[in-house]
Amino acid sequence: MTKSTWHQGELIEVAIADLSDTGDGVGRFMERVVFVPDTVPGDRVLVRLLHVKPNYAHGKVHQLLEPSPHRIRPSCIVADKCGGCQWQHIDYEYQLIAKRHQVIQALQRIGGFAQPPVDPVLVTASSLGYRNKATYPLDVSATGQVQAGYYQKGSHHVVNLNQCPVQDPRLNPLLAQVKQDIQQRGWPIYDEKRHQGQIRHLGLRIGRRTGEILLTLVVKEGNLPGIEQQAQEWLQRYPQLVGVSLNRNPERTNAIFGRETRCIAGVPYLREIFAGLEFQVRPDTFFQVFTETAEALLQVIESQLNLQGHETLIDAYCGIGTLTLPLCKQVRQAIGLELQPEAVQQAIVNAQHNGINNVEFQVGAVEKLLPKMGIIPDVVLLDPPRKGCDRIVIESLLASKPARIVYVSCKVATLARDLKLLCADGIYTIQRIQSADFFPQTSHVEAAAFLVLSQSGKDN
Repeated sequence: MTKSTWHQGELIEVAIADLSDTGDGVGRFMERVVFVPDTVPGDRVLVRLLHVKPNYAHGKVHQLLEPSPHRIRPSCIVADKCGGCQWQHIDYEYQLIAKRHQVIQALQRIGGFAQPPVDPVLVTASSLGYRNKATYPLDVSATGQVQAGYYQKGSHHVVNLNQCPVQDPRLNPLLAQVKQDIQQRGWPIYDEKRHQGQIRHLGLRIGRRTGEILLTLVVKEGNLPGIEQQAQEWLQRYPQLVGVSLNRNPERTNAIFGRETRCIAGVPYLREIFAGLEFQVRPDTFFQVFTETAEALLQVIESQLNLQGHETLIDAYCGIGTLTLPLCKQVRQAIGLELQPEAVQQAIVNAQHNGINNVEFQVGAVEKLLPKMGIIPDVVLLDPPRKGCDRIVIESLLASKPARIVYVSCKVATLARDLKLLCADGIYTIQRIQSADFFPQTSHVEAAAFLVLSQSGKDN
């Protein structure tokens, strides 16, 4: 093959040297980049080219010629098919090295920071059995059996599971049996192509510290015949199950949950202990899936801020107050901003339940609320969705100039973009960046950036 030829379907030999931010192995062939899923830096592989562009291509492993020293046997028997994890074939220590490198690369390439101060990745408990939440799409096999699992890589074909090594093992007994119950009830499974049927997803959630479990069925319409009786049977069968709910999602959408959730039996929330506080967590509440690592990152935030009790804190994108409420104990006043009214209601309940009265929560988009605050807080905590902060949020911070900003991010590309704006003209400087592994066995990495207002920022 010459440099000018580059054809779909051809076999090429590639040495894998890096990992992309989507988890694929990265190698080079004739000065062009090749992305290959299910590979590890150090692998030498024969690759079948699938999607070819002038300067790069995507391929799949045709033959493993020489394995990397970082390659291991996956813990899951369907890891090569299931799209839930990308990195079970990579030893965990190397996963952490790759994730820190991912943060550094984004800050250098997108943010323009020559030597970003990125700490080693924060880890806590086991890299398996950590997920406190699992939401499985449902399907029907060719023989008519109800299936639940994650989608196969690159498709919407469900890989059937009876257990999952990354979810809390206390959820596994429910997964296999609930499928059988759905089968016996004859409830129709949703067909996304035809937009017909009823049950779309099975949701399981557990309080890691309390052991309380919620079971939720996401349905196209509002009811299932016999659901009340079945819900009571589930509550009797599983002592740790505290609530069964139906979530209604009638839309043609990839979003899992709809707007309406109705408790069928038990209670509509589970209790979880986080940072010494008791939280009520509902089926569709955002709550970090790795409780222990989220708590460890909070401890890093507390240590780095070293709050003295006189500060005003604004927590933008505060959710149910997961970070806001623990920090309330260390400040004079806290204000949480959140778009979702249901999350704010839960935050208020959680504050009252824990006897916290120096906090207020406001409903609305952060980009609309923050410019109207009328105060200059001592600390602003940012924890936006993957798309990062709206430009108005950044401009508002640059105008009000809080002394310190903590930016917690679930997508380092948008973190790097926003830090570049905040640190432009030397207004803010980065003290440190703590990377954290909230999703072991996947390519996802979180990071918390700690910014301080520089002297030039104070003078301007």
